Amino acid sequence: MERTTPKVDTRNMTVRVTSALVFGVFFFSLLWFGDQSWAPPTYLAIMALASLMGMREMALMARARGFNPSLVAGVLLTWGLLAHFFLQSGSQDPLPLWLVLALGAMVIHFGALFFDQKLEEALPSQAITWLGALYLGLGLGFQQKIFMLQGTLPKTGSRLILALFIITWFGDSAAYFVGSYFGKHRLAPKVSPKKSWEGAFGNLGGNLLGAALMRATVCTEWTWVDVVALGLLLGTVGQLGDLVESTWKRSTGVKDSNVGGVSIPGHGGLLDRVDSLVFAAPALFAYLHFVHGFN
Repeated sequence: MERTTPKVDTRNMTVRVTSALVFGVFFFSLLWFGDQSWAPPTYLAIMALASLMGMREMALMARARGFNPSLVAGVLLTWGLLAHFFLQSGSQDPLPLWLVLALGAMVIHFGALFFDQKLEEALPSQAITWLGALYLGLGLGFQQKIFMLQGTLPKTGSRLILALFIITWFGDSAAYFVGSYFGKHRLAPKVSPKKSWEGAFGNLGGNLLGAALMRATVCTEWTWVDVVALGLLLGTVGQLGDLVESTWKRSTGVKDSNVGGVSIPGHGGLLDRVDSLVFAAPALFAYLHFVHGFN
């Protein structure tokens, strides 16, 4: 059987690594100062910018198929969800989730009555607006919530966010190399022909390696049970999240999510970079909540 994925593109890999290093220096510098008072608002600003870029890509993909989701309404709801996670602290919830969703519904549906020029596509357009806002608002919002967690170790939230990214990125990198050299059995040919079962198992191996590295360095309170559980949990959920975003791209006939938007050199659009993290972040928080008692 022929390989389902090509050999490693060294030129593209150089671009990918270079842009990742530039981003990594900035991002990990922020995590280093995670216990400073200005760090949570700064992280919120980064998540707000990411949600704006992601919602724009979602709107552009939908418009390629003739739909007309509202970028403004989607971004406002996304920012409302981010604000909810930022302001919530213990029993204090000054901007409750029900209020954010209620206001978001009015903005999306009432706004379309006055500003949507393609009301014949109202149902799918408004549904896509909801989808994009909830997808980004919850996925990035849980990152914000994790970043602000406090535990027995200093900069607990920063450590956990670093673990989230390292575990996910180690998995992505392992999947790329293992799939490129050994991929023979297609994982989901109707969704992403280049993905293979070999790459998927390589992904899980990378996730476990990343989790073990985090236990040895920054998340020293983790047990080996945590390493295995989080490696497999985040790896599985992250890969499913990747496939979900691939179905959206295939349904709109685009290769990268940027579709005329801002492209990250060697990585495609922003949605292509956060698709695994958007699902992995809520999964990580669920594990921290039910297993370790974080709120």
